Amino acid sequence: MIVTIFRSRLADESVDEYGSTSARMIELATAMPGFVSVKGFVAEDGERCTIVEFDSWQHHDAWAEHPEHRHAQSRGREAFYRAYDLKVAEVQRHHWFDADADGANIA
Repeated sequence: MIVTIFRSRLADESVDEYGSTSARMIELATAMPGFVSVKGFVAEDGERCTIVEFDSWQHHDAWAEHPEHRHAQSRGREAFYRAYDLKVAEVQRHHWFDADADGANIA
């Protein structure tokens, strides 16, 4: 599994345009082959964190290079973000626990 961790801080004047663009990118990502999940969070200090998972590098890279996503990336650098930090990694080990799903698992 390939995990993207995208941390960002928005420019105050871009909040409205960012919201509609972000919603479209989530809609697009969830429709991509190999999409696993996406979650977004906003910290008390305003930092945002989005975590996106794809099942393979091939599917991740197709998402990363999608023309509409590339345009949104450019727009983000031009107008949306004061700062961002992007990390992409391949999962080496995966442990989880869910009491409602009969306990823990290792993959």
